[in-house]
Parts: sequence; C-alpha cells; structure tokens
Amino acid sequence: MTRGVMMDDDKAHHRKGSLLQTVQAVAWSFFGVRRSADYARDVQKLNPVHVVIAGVLGALVFVGLLVLLVGWVVGSGVAR
Repeated sequence: MTRGVMMDDDKAHHRKGSLLQTVQAVAWSFFGVRRSADYARDVQKLNPVHVVIAGVLGALVFVGLLVLLVGWVVGSGVAR
C-alpha cells in the first residue's frame, strides 16, 4: 500500500457523522431509495465502520421481525 492510500483510510475512520445520520442512511439503503446528493453527502460525512455496524444490526432486527411475524401468523391458525 502506498502512504497516500493509508492516509485516506485514516481520514475515513475519523469522520464525525451522527448516529441519527448513520441510521437514516442505512434505513434508506434497506428501502432502496436514495438521492445521489444524499449519497454523496453520506460518503463524505459518515464513518464506514459505523455504517457497517448499523447495517448488520439493521439486518438482524429485520430478520428478527420476520421471524416474529411468521411465528404470529402460524400461531394464529391463519396459515393452515
């Protein structure tokens, strides 16, 4: 790796996007609708490590909600 690439990586980890901005960016990504201007702003502001963590947690919450929904439908007797 060159020194310039390492410096860019270091800068990415020190970005100061808020928790709310990170959660909103991940939520819009799950929904699949995002303006390019918002995406460009997120790339400049958000810490990529925080985005990955929020994405994994969002996926776990989504899967958990699906499991609860399926359990509720099967338990109610509607899915016979």
